[in-house]
Amino acid sequence: MAKLRRFWGWAIASMLFRLALIYFPRNLNLGFRPEIATPVTSLRRLAEGYWLKQSSMSPYAGSMYHGSPLLLSLLGPLTAKRFEGQPSHIECSLLFVVADLVTAMLIRTTGQYLQSAYSQSLKHLNLMRHLEASAFHPAGDIAALIYLWSPLTVAACVGSSTSPIENMMVALSLYGACLGLSPLAAFGWVAATHLSLYPAILIIPVILLLGYGPDSPPRKLFLGRNFGSSGYELLPQACHFSWRPAVYFILWASIWSFSVLVLCSISLMQYGGLFEMFRRTYGFILAIEDLSPNIGVCGTSLQKFLTFSGISFL
Repeated sequence: MAKLRRFWGWAIASMLFRLALIYFPRNLNLGFRPEIATPVTSLRRLAEGYWLKQSSMSPYAGSMYHGSPLLLSLLGPLTAKRFEGQPSHIECSLLFVVADLVTAMLIRTTGQYLQSAYSQSLKHLNLMRHLEASAFHPAGDIAALIYLWSPLTVAACVGSSTSPIENMMVALSLYGACLGLSPLAAFGWVAATHLSLYPAILIIPVILLLGYGPDSPPRKLFLGRNFGSSGYELLPQACHFSWRPAVYFILWASIWSFSVLVLCSISLMQYGGLFEMFRRTYGFILAIEDLSPNIGVCGTSLQKFLTFSGISFL
């Protein structure tokens, strides 16, 4: 009970810390930092894309917005609202705070489930004495607090970046995979891939989690021997890969992908359709058409400063 109160105390403190930074004077300017907001995740670019769409133009006109048309429809109306005396995009920032909290809860629940599965595996192998002799820490709580207090996640939440939504979808996919819920895992994977393409590589660990289970015991434990009254006895063989949940995952991923494409085609029916979306989103990520802002800007600025100060580079 004390550990639970301690966890929620730190979690609430992280939320309050985010809210304090959101209402901080605007001289932070985290939304302009290339380490925080990229051309794909910048909320300011999303607001520009929504303004173009409201003006009966393509949201991808002018090479300003490169994100999802569905995310544009969800967050766009929030960026258009202004409250006197409040920071811009205040409602989106509050939504990102909630997304970070949901992500932390998914991480915490996933960690608890993995720890429970590991304990069950040791019990099945008659190795509970190792579990009783070792000091277990609440891995789920620790992982969730690390996420909540990570400087990068805090800065992304406060700095007008849509990455908290993507993080939530990734955590949802892993949560569904650990619990063996193929539809939920497929939904999270499809949504995260649709938002930024990079989470597509998670299909391999997600399928392995679904096929082998949340925490299949290491193979070396099965190759060991258990000393009994009749001498040494081989432990049961290691579990095998189950194709049924993997096939269900692929099936549901196809269904969710088809649904997302249909919704995107409806949203962009008057602005080039799916071809325009693929060219301006995934094509932009793969072709790297726009390099601003990026971390290289920091190195260029540092080089100019050192050159101005009289320090030259060979």
